[in-house]
Amino acid sequence: MSTRSSSRANGAGDERSRANGNSFSRSARPDGSRSTDGRRYEERRVTERTYEMHVERVRTSSPEKAARREKRRQKSPERRAAREQPQHQQQQQVPPPESPSPLAPWKPEVRLLPRTSAPLASRVSMPAVASTVPLAPQPRPLADMSLEAQEAAMVEDLLFVFMGYEGQYVRFVKGYNPDDERDRLSGPGFRMVPGLDPSLQDLTQSMLGMATHYAALVAFCDVQSRDEFGAVNQALCAAVRRFLHDYLVLMAQLETQFLTAGGSFTIHTLRLHTVSTSQMMLQLYSLARELLRKNGLLDEESDGDGDGDDDGDSDDYDKVIERLTPGGDLLSASKGICKGGTVLGILTRRLETLSGDPGARALLTTLLREASRPYMVMLNEWLHHGAINDPHGEFLIKEHKSIRRERLEQDYTDEYWERRYTMRDQPCAPQLDGVRHKVLLAGKYLNVVRECGGVDASKRVADVPLTLDDDGFLDNVNNAYAHANASLMQLLLTAHALPARLRSMKHYFFLDPSDYFSYFLELGASELRKPVQAVNVGKLQSLLDLVLRQPGSVVALDPFKEDVRVEMKEMTLVKSLQRVVNITGIEQGAEQQPANISSLTMDQQQQQQQQPLDKNATGFTSLQLDYSVPFPVSLVISRKTVWRYQALFRYLLSLRYLESQLSTTWQTQTRAPSWAHRGSNAPLEMWKRRAWTLRARMLVFVQQLLYYCTAEVLEPNWNRFMARLQPEMGDEGQKTRMRTVDELMQDHVDFLDTCLKECMLTNSKLLRIHSKLMQTCTVFAAYTNWLTRELDKADPDLCTSQKPKTMTADQWRRFRANRTPSSQAAASASTSSKPSEEEAAARVRDLSDIIRKWEANFSRHLQILLDALNHYAATETVVLLSLCARLSAANHGTDYAGLRAEDDGVASA
Repeated sequence: MSTRSSSRANGAGDERSRANGNSFSRSARPDGSRSTDGRRYEERRVTERTYEMHVERVRTSSPEKAARREKRRQKSPERRAAREQPQHQQQQQVPPPESPSPLAPWKPEVRLLPRTSAPLASRVSMPAVASTVPLAPQPRPLADMSLEAQEAAMVEDLLFVFMGYEGQYVRFVKGYNPDDERDRLSGPGFRMVPGLDPSLQDLTQSMLGMATHYAALVAFCDVQSRDEFGAVNQALCAAVRRFLHDYLVLMAQLETQFLTAGGSFTIHTLRLHTVSTSQMMLQLYSLARELLRKNGLLDEESDGDGDGDDDGDSDDYDKVIERLTPGGDLLSASKGICKGGTVLGILTRRLETLSGDPGARALLTTLLREASRPYMVMLNEWLHHGAINDPHGEFLIKEHKSIRRERLEQDYTDEYWERRYTMRDQPCAPQLDGVRHKVLLAGKYLNVVRECGGVDASKRVADVPLTLDDDGFLDNVNNAYAHANASLMQLLLTAHALPARLRSMKHYFFLDPSDYFSYFLELGASELRKPVQAVNVGKLQSLLDLVLRQPGSVVALDPFKEDVRVEMKEMTLVKSLQRVVNITGIEQGAEQQPANISSLTMDQQQQQQQQPLDKNATGFTSLQLDYSVPFPVSLVISRKTVWRYQALFRYLLSLRYLESQLSTTWQTQTRAPSWAHRGSNAPLEMWKRRAWTLRARMLVFVQQLLYYCTAEVLEPNWNRFMARLQPEMGDEGQKTRMRTVDELMQDHVDFLDTCLKECMLTNSKLLRIHSKLMQTCTVFAAYTNWLTRELDKADPDLCTSQKPKTMTADQWRRFRANRTPSSQAAASASTSSKPSEEEAAARVRDLSDIIRKWEANFSRHLQILLDALNHYAATETVVLLSLCARLSAANHGTDYAGLRAEDDGVASA
């Protein structure tokens, strides 16, 4: 058997010897000799025809250019005639041989192919095709042979052809080039020499398909097992090679029977022994062609018969030449590489489609099992150690190595969590479709624990499934997910004290308790009143550290007080919130929202330099706290959550600061002699009461708003959020389910988003109206001293140097003490000339107009706010209804302003 195989392997050598012998015999006959120029011309013609066949076969089809192709086909006979006429003339002009010369022997050479990344690919060139052998000897004609001899000859040729070689009567079709990779991947077509009996011809023709499949599968294993196709394709090719090895063993056994059985081994016997094998080869060939089409190595309409049509265009010649270049990469024109989960998906779908065929089901089950082994190795490494070993980029999870943990100490954004490990765009194995999210989270959880030293990467987990068809495949994923989640939750809640961190942030950002912060505002008031560019942030940081270490304070016992920092934001809170609210599509998709907010908060500092700054910004309006969070707590308290904390802090600080300004206004109006004494001018006293009432309404508005935000929004939502941190307990006090880390992160974000929404910081209309009301109150508080000076000028009792009768001695003493030297001089000068009643009435009317504008502005915007709160309480946020009820008590402004207008008219009359 080995002698027979070696003779077949050296089939090219036999053809060469027969060709040499024939050439020598012909050289001995003078009448059959040819010149060297004529032989070279024939060889050149054969090469040109072979090249033209390759061009026609690999040219890309262009359906859009059908009209031009049809027109070109109509003109092709004329062009062919015009092209062949000079060739015939050239052939006729070949000079006759002067003297007979011996024919040069045909010496094909075996060469090494370029090295590829496929470890088991053959590097020896393919044997020469019989059609390229010059003056090849012809075998005995089949018509001259008996039926038994024809059958024996065809059986012998079929045994050659089944192993990829040409026989004497069965040859490759014209145009097949074994050196072209696309031809080898499509498989060779075969043709038979005429003269065979029709019954034998039909049987032979029916079995030639298996030879085509074998040759194509050999080329498929050589190409598809390259490194760029990944480990799954390499495992699949290894499984296919084992089937091809069994195929060759069968061929050797059939050859032995043919040589030892004499004439009893007929072509029917050969067909009977190869029926099941041919079905197996057909399934393998069909699978290989589907994978090659996915990779772009075969055209969609390629049939592998080598008969191409002229369906290209002149624009495709560059691509044709590129593909025909020796050593050219066929993947250059492909759109993508089919590997990893895509290959497993193709195998799974074919297995489902052909599950009714027992042979195909057993074959595809074996291929799927073997191809999934390297994929399962990567999956188990990810599930149980949180690491990715994917050199070919075919695993379900993709790692972005540019995102490192070391960068998180200064910039602890959630980019590390959201973007370092993501799912690939290519399809995954269908077996993982239902649990792909768990697979991603399990590895991400373990990766964090591993980087914190909680997972031993060298420890191997026993009893893990090695293939996709293992019964414990889904249990392995679910158990790994549960273990990873429990490990990371334990790390966050216990080792890194996440609840204590959250309570610490509540102390600083939600002002709970606020005794330390009131003390800090008192100490830093002189610095915070300065313009924001002149504020000394280092001094404020020192004052905050001093306050936080004050004995007796609640925050003095906080272990995380060193992580609080003071900073100044030159962009006002309203502008910052409006930029967030006005961004369209920020809530479209859970995956885009964190990225958008993170990019927004990171780009704020850069955009602040481009936008005009608020000229009236002071330290009070720009004060902001920042908080440093170490890894891995930064995954939960990320930059996007810290930005939300900062927005709520600045809002509460603005309310506290405005409340303190209005309280200072109340102190001024209560203790100042010009406000406290009851003068003799009735219109002026009416004006005072209107100013007092407006100040009281503003103070009630701010206090009710502050109480609503703290007592009805922040505190209830905080209690619900902290309750969700605890595991769910059953009826008997047992833990029913541990919450996942992603649920914890989402709960944290939802808690902050709910607080922002219920505090009216995410609605553009409410934010705009609320901003106008706050601005009105701020301006009124800031102009209190100016109103006091104008009141001193408008009160006729205070324009003289004598004590009025309606003022006590203590009030007169404080009034004279608060007077400036210029005002005292003006009062002395006006002692002799008391202002007339018309002048006093004009000043009172001016003051009344000013206070009337403030009342109208505040009342109108407050009523607009109440209407908007009623609307949004009925459509979106129910909790706004309680705020509407609280603020309605302060909005008697519309009726009150109308009554006051009538009183003013009566008084002026």
